[in-house]
Amino acid sequence: MSNFGAYFIIKTNYMLFIVPTPVGNLEDMTFRAINTLKEVDLIYAEDTRTSGKLLKHYDIATPLRSYHSFNEHKIVDQIIKELSGGLKIALISDAGTPGISDPGFLLTRACHESNIKVSCLPGPTAFVPALVSSGLPCDKFYFEGFLPHKKGRQTRWKFLSHLEDTIVIYESPYRLIKSLEEAKEFLGPDRMACVSREISKIYEEHKKDTVENLLEYFNGSGTVKGEMVICFHGK
Repeated sequence: MSNFGAYFIIKTNYMLFIVPTPVGNLEDMTFRAINTLKEVDLIYAEDTRTSGKLLKHYDIATPLRSYHSFNEHKIVDQIIKELSGGLKIALISDAGTPGISDPGFLLTRACHESNIKVSCLPGPTAFVPALVSSGLPCDKFYFEGFLPHKKGRQTRWKFLSHLEDTIVIYESPYRLIKSLEEAKEFLGPDRMACVSREISKIYEEHKKDTVENLLEYFNGSGTVKGEMVICFHGK
């Protein structure tokens, strides 16, 4: 596999590689992702401490630098210069696919504007297994990602309340109850939904019920860990 990875890197004109990383289970890392991270010149990561553990696990010694929501505007031009100079660079996030509710869009857009080719490897992203496991219609869906924490949050709920397709949102465990309370208000207590957490981990859970029953369940379940994916049935 190592030789195939090197062949892939050398024989293509792509210079920026978007590399998905596991959302839970480290075994979800693909051979191609591992080989790509070994063969590029630099890896930009959302959190170098988190990604450092992943790279150590797979014996990847490629230099690691930070690229996150607080510095991405400042260093995009620097990365474009590095790419233009011939370096092959990989972008990873803490978990899942960069650009999906994680930093990545600004850099890929800048690459297109600078005629630098981009290759996104297929791989893990949290909402796909959550949506498919939910038992809700997944032929058409609307991905909202994270709702605004404060300003504009109710406006988004009002918009979502009119959608007929399945709705997918991301939420932290600290705002799960708040989101379910708001869903009860804007979508209705009888709207079917599924809360997925700990995806691909030992304690993976997909809890499907009405919004009202889910609110009661998670209110009484104590501390809830891990980022959530909540899927709501359409109107």
